[in-house]
Amino acid sequence: MSFQITVEPSGRTFQADADEILLTAGTRQGIGLPYGCKDGACGSCKCKVVSGEVVMGEHQAKALTPEEAAQGLILTCRSTAKSDLVLESKQVVEEGAFAIKKMPVRIFSLERRTSDVMIVKLQVPAGDLMKYRAGQYVDFLLRDGSRRSYSMANAPHTVTPETPHIELHIRHMAGGVFTDHVFGAMKEKEIQRIEGPQGSFFLRESEKPMVFLASGTGFAPIKALIEEMRSKAVNRSVSFYWGARRPVDLYMHEWVLEQALEMPNLTYIPVVSDALESDAWSGRTGFVHKAVVEDFKNLSNYQVYACGAPVVVDSAKTAYAAMGLPEDEFYADSFTSALDKL
Repeated sequence: MSFQITVEPSGRTFQADADEILLTAGTRQGIGLPYGCKDGACGSCKCKVVSGEVVMGEHQAKALTPEEAAQGLILTCRSTAKSDLVLESKQVVEEGAFAIKKMPVRIFSLERRTSDVMIVKLQVPAGDLMKYRAGQYVDFLLRDGSRRSYSMANAPHTVTPETPHIELHIRHMAGGVFTDHVFGAMKEKEIQRIEGPQGSFFLRESEKPMVFLASGTGFAPIKALIEEMRSKAVNRSVSFYWGARRPVDLYMHEWVLEQALEMPNLTYIPVVSDALESDAWSGRTGFVHKAVVEDFKNLSNYQVYACGAPVVVDSAKTAYAAMGLPEDEFYADSFTSALDKL
């Protein structure tokens, strides 16, 4: 048995089998519902059930609170239909979204930027270049059936038949099977398998000024957005806040400074939380999301794009809502690790 799922206000529809996850069914049929981790941990796929009945599986309370569930909100990555449904999701991606593909990739280069950050470039098949939006991510498909997700750090226009490379920024998680391999035995020319593009984090059409917020390697998708803005001559005002523990962890600091010199509409504010005296850091200090609170009185006319650790993204969302930021103008890619998931 299958049910018809209607997504408002777009009016688009898709079919979902009785035991099929709603997000999976929509993605399979080209309906780009918003999502992030796909594991009930981040809340990016949250939407409202206008009519119909669903059953929702286990999820983290921070992704969907009991109060939100009582208001009819669900996580599509954890829900199955028990009747025809009408869902409300303002962020549904338009028709023509790029198809998700599985493909082999070759490790093209490995560049260690800090003790725990590696820039990995993957060579994709030149005859079937991956098409994606700046801000999206890919999944590595591991032999045990698990997945590891990493954002593309280069904009789509940089991936050409001459340079068929996608760039990833991978942080070492001690004891992590995949990142132990990346920082240990991984070699150039090694073959891996990926699936993508994934995610609904990308720049929305608007004239509103923007705040970009990143912690750690949350910089990766922001880098892709900046590259795309520069390539397309997007002149919207953007304030980019990048948070790190120590100055060395701002592993592409000089690159951002160079972009800010070439892009008058880009303001860069690095924020360090745990600088040592030997770092001689004279810039902003503290928690990166609080730096935005200090600099802006009202965010009601802004868009915010936030990437990085879940605690930073969650704290930012709460703080900025209190400053007038509309809920549907906060776009996030929460970097959940295996430990963050169910």
